Order: sequence, then C-alpha cells, then structure tokens
Amino acid sequence: MPENVLPDVKIKTLLPTQVMARAVRGLTYIAHPLRLRILEFLDVYGMSSVSSIARGVGAEQMVVSQSLRKMRDAELVRTHRRGIFVYYEICREYPASIFVCMRKLFGHMTDQLKFLRPGHKEILPTDYTTMVANRIKLFANYDKMRILEFLTYNGESCVSEIVSGTGIPQVKSSQYLKKLYDDGFVQSRRDGRHIYYKITPGVHKTTIGCIHKRYDKNGNNF
Repeated sequence: MPENVLPDVKIKTLLPTQVMARAVRGLTYIAHPLRLRILEFLDVYGMSSVSSIARGVGAEQMVVSQSLRKMRDAELVRTHRRGIFVYYEICREYPASIFVCMRKLFGHMTDQLKFLRPGHKEILPTDYTTMVANRIKLFANYDKMRILEFLTYNGESCVSEIVSGTGIPQVKSSQYLKKLYDDGFVQSRRDGRHIYYKITPGVHKTTIGCIHKRYDKNGNNF
C-alpha cells in the first residue's frame, strides 16, 4: 500500500511525505512576525526593493535584508537584479497560499466581507499578523501537521485511528495530541476507555486546507 494512503480507517489520502515536509519547512521559516509581514508585503505589492519593503513593514533595512537572505536560502523568495538594484519576489514554490487563507480567516473573524472576496489583497493589521506567526510556530512540526491533516479530513478520531492513519507511534501521537490540545488546536472527549480528538477552527486548520488546495492545483510542482 502506498505510504500516503490511510490503512484500515476512513480512507482519505494524505499528502505525499516530501510535499508535507516541504510545506512544514516553509512554515517554520515564516513562523516569525517580521518574515511573515515581509512576505505579505511582497504578496500585496509584488516585486520590491529592500528599501521599499523596509518602509512598508516599518523595520530597519539591515534587519529586513537579513530576513530576506534567510528566506532566499529557504527558497521562499528569489531575487532579480536591475542595474545596481536588487528586487525580491515570492517564489512560485512558496509552500502554501497562506495569505489568501489569512485574509479569509480575518474576514470571518471581523465580519469584514471585503477580505472574503476572491483576489482581494490588502495588508492586514500587524497585531493579527503577529498572532498568526506565533500560532504557526506552535504547529509547524511534521508530526503535528500530519495529525492535524488527518483530523481535518477524517473527522473526530481516537488515538488508535490517528496512529493507524498517520503511522506516528502511539506514545509520540499521544504526546503531540496533548501539546495540540494545550495550545487549543484540538478538542477532546472521552467515550468509555477511548479519548476522541477533533480539530478546532483557526489558522492551523486553514493552513492545512491551503496546502491541500495548492497540491491539488500543482501536484508535485507544489
């Protein structure tokens, strides 16, 4: 049986290992308020110089340059030289359409319908972006993402179902589920001797959906 097909449970295909690993790697880099704001600026305004980005995000140019260098090394952004100037843009290989999801989530949270319109781009409030970055940092882990992915597409499940579906050992699954519960990413209920877990709404669930949508569109060119 292929490694990305769930055995003996509700049969929902998980993303290929290399795709999820790539997505998680990208998420670990953007789980930083300034980096996320830099990427958001590039998403809204397109290819930009370091000085323009620094003005846009309200940070020192040297700090922005350092963040861009790290994201370039992680293949989240790429550079274009025009004479003596260097411009940055988001790579095509960016791991998830995170900003589309962030805007939709913000729109639902605040009832600002303009953020729910397809293609609408606008810089979000800094405190919201910071909150999102800090929340991403808590779940940007391969095994946590696999568990959240399983719960997103297979619904409420007990530990044994999660273990069977993800291939993560039971002790490790239980440890991660406790952390996910403590951080508010899952809910739990007891039914007899079994504890059942369910994913909660929020940026974590939205991110899983974004990754799947991007994979469905681009396949292994994710």
